[in-house]
Amino acid sequence: MKTLLLTVVDLSISFISNHIEKEVIHNISFELNTNEILGIVGESGSGKSVSSLAILGLLPRNISKITNGCILFNDTDLTKISPKEFQKIRGNDIAMIFQEPMSSLNPSMTCGKQVQEILLQHTILSKKEAKTETLLLFEKVKLPNPNRVYSAYPHEISGGQKQRVMIAMAIACKPKILIADEPTTALDVTVQKEIILLLKQLQAEEDMSIIFISHDLSLVSEISDRILVMYQGQIVEQGLVKQIFKNPEHIYTKALINSKPSLEVRLKRLPTIKDFMSDTIDKTIISNSDRSKFHDKIYSKPPLLEVINLDKTYISKSGWFSKPETFKAVNHVNFKLFEGETLGLVGESGCGKSTLANAILQLDKATSGSIVYQGTDTTKLSKKEVRKLRKDIQIIFQDPYASLNPRIPVGNVIMEPMKVHGIGNSDKERKEFVLELLQNVGLDETFFNRYPHEFSGGQRQRIGIARAISLEPKLIICDESVSALDISVQAQVLNLLNELKENFGFTYIFISHDLAVVKYMSDQLIVMNQGEIEEMDDADIIYNDPKKDYTKKLIHAIPKGL
Repeated sequence: MKTLLLTVVDLSISFISNHIEKEVIHNISFELNTNEILGIVGESGSGKSVSSLAILGLLPRNISKITNGCILFNDTDLTKISPKEFQKIRGNDIAMIFQEPMSSLNPSMTCGKQVQEILLQHTILSKKEAKTETLLLFEKVKLPNPNRVYSAYPHEISGGQKQRVMIAMAIACKPKILIADEPTTALDVTVQKEIILLLKQLQAEEDMSIIFISHDLSLVSEISDRILVMYQGQIVEQGLVKQIFKNPEHIYTKALINSKPSLEVRLKRLPTIKDFMSDTIDKTIISNSDRSKFHDKIYSKPPLLEVINLDKTYISKSGWFSKPETFKAVNHVNFKLFEGETLGLVGESGCGKSTLANAILQLDKATSGSIVYQGTDTTKLSKKEVRKLRKDIQIIFQDPYASLNPRIPVGNVIMEPMKVHGIGNSDKERKEFVLELLQNVGLDETFFNRYPHEFSGGQRQRIGIARAISLEPKLIICDESVSALDISVQAQVLNLLNELKENFGFTYIFISHDLAVVKYMSDQLIVMNQGEIEEMDDADIIYNDPKKDYTKKLIHAIPKGL
């Protein structure tokens, strides 16, 4: 029988900036039972993470405070206890898995030592016993070769493996509550599925309760017993998974369910949260005959880009006297890309997608084979000619914050490559062009003099797009450019990319691990696995009738909701 474990009553939280207090969480109330998985869903800024940090007593000091309500855990009000008392609860009774394992793990410590440290801190185990327990935990979270991972540093293992180390750390002291804050964001769909199944299995084995936080309602529905939906610091709806999915009451919940690209129909424009709130949804569908006409038109011309027998081999040497080891990241890849086409490139991390993109961009030279762009083999170009090519082929990166200089206003960030390539006769002319560009990507002219840290993730991605199109390229490579965005922001960016393609005639190579997004965006689709092309065809044909087991596995892993 389930009993009450955690009760949040009328909780309000405020942040203080320049002596001005602003309430960000408004009187929220919810409960968590023993042996239950509660899903909390909502976009960035809805208050999901702030609420969970309050439960753990991790709200930033001096700039935040709980202004109302209480958090009851085993009859103890967590809002009234001292930091020292919280130290006994954290890790022991309530643990947390953070969104980004790379920034949560200490890069200078081996993975094993980091988990061992938790056990030595919170238990009476000896060093030897703690090491044995750590290896058992690594086995429990299904890490391949636990001994190797124990001795490895975080940068030496994959994203999925890092997340498993974080889970091992969180469950080390057998907590009663595990808070998982966006634990699968930016992971491959297959790895995401594995992490979800692992958490469910651990919850059943350890009799834990889990608070699972995500912006993806379909994903949350696959793991949760109950769901609560947050919007602008309030809980707008809560109930059983089936009830929320089959009969959503709040317009915001309906928007979250429908903002993700449908796998059945291809809408001309994806609905956003704003569309739902203002009842301005465009229900125009791109029919099969529309697609056929467009494909007849673009495929009747010569290809814009042709990749022929492309190989990329890396050579690693682990020691002075050891033999060099070779690793083939791209193996004998062939495909054609036509002007006006969106070519989807999908596969798990490490399959060779980004390596292939870097070879096309001449950022990383191919080992052998040809890349023919507009009739010229770019692998044979001089450095000066490659520099000219950069104007024609641009990239939009996965992480817009890391790709923007934090010390330069965004207007100058966009103008800089224009100066390099001689676009515009003066700074005044370039500035006018950039102001127009900002409007084209849905940003305000006033953003010109602001810095990257002043923008949201979706806005930064728009700045990245503006910078890429400022050179008026013919081909744009979108490398996981929407993978870390909220569902609705993702819809806005995908709509923007399609509008720009229509208005300016761009050609895209669209790289992602999310097959639902790639299917929506793409004309042709390439599925890559271990450096090779596993399958290549029309995007709809591949989704509706996959030929290879690997493709079937990717499709099966897409969170589909109820």
